[in-house]
Amino acid sequence: MSTTKSRPRAPLKAPAPRLTGNKLPAQHRATETYEHILAVTAQLLGDVGVERLSTNLVCAHAGLTPPALYRYFPNKYALLSELGTRLMQRQNALVPKWITPQAMSGSREQVQQALTGLVLETYRVTKATEGGVWILRALRAVPALQQVRLDSHAQVTKAQVRMLAEFFPDADPRQLRLVSRIVVDLIYATVELLFDVRLSSRAVAETVGTMIAGHVEQLRDATADVPKGSAVERRRGSPPARRSNRAG
Repeated sequence: MSTTKSRPRAPLKAPAPRLTGNKLPAQHRATETYEHILAVTAQLLGDVGVERLSTNLVCAHAGLTPPALYRYFPNKYALLSELGTRLMQRQNALVPKWITPQAMSGSREQVQQALTGLVLETYRVTKATEGGVWILRALRAVPALQQVRLDSHAQVTKAQVRMLAEFFPDADPRQLRLVSRIVVDLIYATVELLFDVRLSSRAVAETVGTMIAGHVEQLRDATADVPKGSAVERRRGSPPARRSNRAG
């Protein structure tokens, strides 16, 4: 008789919860119900936290039956996903307001002031949003919601890369993507820090703005004297001419 022991099977992963709503409201009254559900969810999120939040709790506080809620949202993660998407859209709308061509082409101090303003206003908008800090934390802590944050950051990064490429046409696109993504995540993490630790929001924003502005200035200096036809330019899409294999 064989004594070979079979390997224990790895536990099956639970399917990821749906993050998309079942349907969008088509009529005014349905829209009011939809928005009421989200408003109650945001308020409860601040009161009970992510773990204790449930669709039944939302229904009880919203004065709705579960079928009325499930008509639009299949689970609490879909509710949180919609709240997270809306918060990040409000945050992202601030980027072109502060990070403008005028700011980027200005002095180091002007770049620093623009970045400081962006951090401070992002913090204020998040703080003014019902349940904003808890939505922010849920996007980081809940695995099912992390892609909402990552997709939003990727979208902002693409926009910033396009703008930076206009100011630094000789820079390596890979470097621009790296810098842009780090800056996007750094600003997001800075806003989280301001909610987690009692610090001066102005001092923190100015420090982060100075750090990023310093790197932007380094990038500007590094690309100012790049000669035409350099390796950097070739990486931007102009491949070097092939060498002939014939003996000269």
